[in-house]
Amino acid sequence: MDLQVIQSRIYEVRGRRVMLDFDSAELYKVENRALKQAVRRNIERFPGDFMLRLSQSEANCLIDIGVSHSVIPPDYNTGSSEMFAFTEQGVSMLSSILRSPVAVQTSITIMRAFVAMRDYILSTRQITSELEVMREKILRLERAGEDNLEAVNDLSEYTREELDNLYNAIGELSVRPSSLEKDRKRIGFRRGDE
Repeated sequence: MDLQVIQSRIYEVRGRRVMLDFDSAELYKVENRALKQAVRRNIERFPGDFMLRLSQSEANCLIDIGVSHSVIPPDYNTGSSEMFAFTEQGVSMLSSILRSPVAVQTSITIMRAFVAMRDYILSTRQITSELEVMREKILRLERAGEDNLEAVNDLSEYTREELDNLYNAIGELSVRPSSLEKDRKRIGFRRGDE
């Protein structure tokens, strides 16, 4: 049995990963009615953390979102035909009450699917955490880059002002000698026409 097929039948209900009764019955190769009957005969083996009894609105919500693959009729969860949702431990307990070789092998495969899904979720959380650290580092680098750019702009502005002052000073020096020559008295021998 393919793990991906089983994983596609694991849903989240009330914040827990579960398999629904009709999917479990199909995987264990028993009728859903027989599976539920076996569970009811051994109900003490299925405490609240092993099996959830879905309300009519929860079942209908699963039907509406297409979980049922058109297998569950509308208003399935009415009267005595309530829908069961088995947690990982509940699925394991099913193999002990069904007691067939198929049930044992199916249970092993289902447990592997739950473990693979849990490992995937944990690795995804780790990757998400690592991405968050990288995102923070990038933000810090961007802020530092903006600060550096601002400092360069300030330095550039200061350098520009200094260069302007230097050009002005050079300009004044180059203008001064020609205007001074007119006003300046010459030193040395003079002719009369000067």
